[in-house]
Amino acid sequence: MSGGDGRIRVLLVDDQALFRAGVRMLVGSQADLEFVGEAANGAEGVRLARETAPDVILMDIRMPVMDGIAATAEIVESAARVGRDAPRIVVLTTFDLDEAAARAIRGGASGFVLKDAEPEFLLAAIRTVHAGSAVIAAGATRELFQFFSEGEPVKPQPAEFENLTAREREIFVLAARGLSNSEIAAGEFLSEATVKTHISRILSKLGLRDRVQMVVYAFEHGLTAAE
Repeated sequence: MSGGDGRIRVLLVDDQALFRAGVRMLVGSQADLEFVGEAANGAEGVRLARETAPDVILMDIRMPVMDGIAATAEIVESAARVGRDAPRIVVLTTFDLDEAAARAIRGGASGFVLKDAEPEFLLAAIRTVHAGSAVIAAGATRELFQFFSEGEPVKPQPAEFENLTAREREIFVLAARGLSNSEIAAGEFLSEATVKTHISRILSKLGLRDRVQMVVYAFEHGLTAAE
């Protein structure tokens, strides 16, 4: 999904006017990106997401009226209600290991970026999530969810997990542990293209959007260990 001219449509939701101005200028300077709007709180962000149909949303966590956690969940759920793909949401946070960021990701965000990240990293994050990948290293994602899920009861293994082949389960566990496609390929004596195909099939069978959601799924259901 992208604009009619092929550019990636970006919406920003953040309560700091100076930060919004900087991101607006940064995104606007890129030929392959289009800045479609900005909001100062989550409720306004939900409305703009519906009106502008962005491809990627940069979502602050702590905002007045409605925070980024609630706004993320509402945007993802409203898209599901009408049967369309939700925009990719990148959480903006000031902390490297943030429970609020974990909650937003579990609610449907595709990863998080520190607000003081280099401009080039933020631009790369937008392009990366638009392409369907996570915006942080899988290992960092795994650490985030280990931190957040401590003490939470493990959900029973879902029925759809039985639809994975033995090979797909092996790949699933390795990906959930934080290994990259190249690392999985080297360890399993496969090509990276084959691993990518396996990952795509796993996501499809489990109804997940990306590797971040796969890590969430694995930790929620206690599926991070090999059988």
